[in-house]
Amino acid sequence: MQPEMTDAGLSVAKAVIGIDETGAKRNIQLVGERAMTIYVDKQEIVTLMTIGSHPELLTLGYLKNQGFFEHINEIKVVQVDWQTESVAVVTTEESSDFSKQMERRTVTTGCGQGTVFGRLMEKLQKIRVPENHVRQSTLYALLDSVRAHNEVYKKAGAVHGCALYTGDQLEIFVEDVGRHNAVDAIAGYMWLHDISGDNKIFYTTGRLTSEMVIKVSQMGIPVLLSRSGATQMGVEMAQLSGVTLISRSKGKHFMVLNGAQNIEFNQ
Repeated sequence: MQPEMTDAGLSVAKAVIGIDETGAKRNIQLVGERAMTIYVDKQEIVTLMTIGSHPELLTLGYLKNQGFFEHINEIKVVQVDWQTESVAVVTTEESSDFSKQMERRTVTTGCGQGTVFGRLMEKLQKIRVPENHVRQSTLYALLDSVRAHNEVYKKAGAVHGCALYTGDQLEIFVEDVGRHNAVDAIAGYMWLHDISGDNKIFYTTGRLTSEMVIKVSQMGIPVLLSRSGATQMGVEMAQLSGVTLISRSKGKHFMVLNGAQNIEFNQ
């Protein structure tokens, strides 16, 4: 059974007047940014900075990726209230205690409030994503497709985008001020709709850090690519979990850093 949820997504761009290098006035778009504090059974968990386009999915994905819950039916209600800048999550448990999940956290290099709980690093030792062979032409078609969906970035910049693909077919595209937020929103979407990651490809505009690889591994997605670069630990995490890691993906160029045997180089 799915939780009862609000639908409180916000308009993400605001018009303001700026002065350009010639001294002329210009109408430009700026990204809206809001604080959102997550409470689970009235216990404060975290405050995220977000553009607020998918607050319910972001909440679900954050809690799932941080290991608070395993099953969607553990959650009864997700209620976003922008007047109080909060989201109230009600669980099926009569008395829940999340002190253990809050004990060990590692601050990551992600933009904004990105954190990965320490025990997830241990959990990754047991994760091995399935193999998914991808044709080079599929990657090119995906990269061509994703350009049409960077709507907020085109208008205002200042955001990262993430997308979930089956082959070169887009499932969902999310933009937010931090790439970790966009990842979590997609994780929430997959969790809510019981979508397996086995045959999926995950695209991000952000760096391929350890945090990104850990989250994608948890989602069971075997292929992760980005238009940006990778960190050494990101590559090490991909080697550990079996994620095919592809960086510098733009136009007809890409660099495979792990899992090259899973790419069919057919142009």
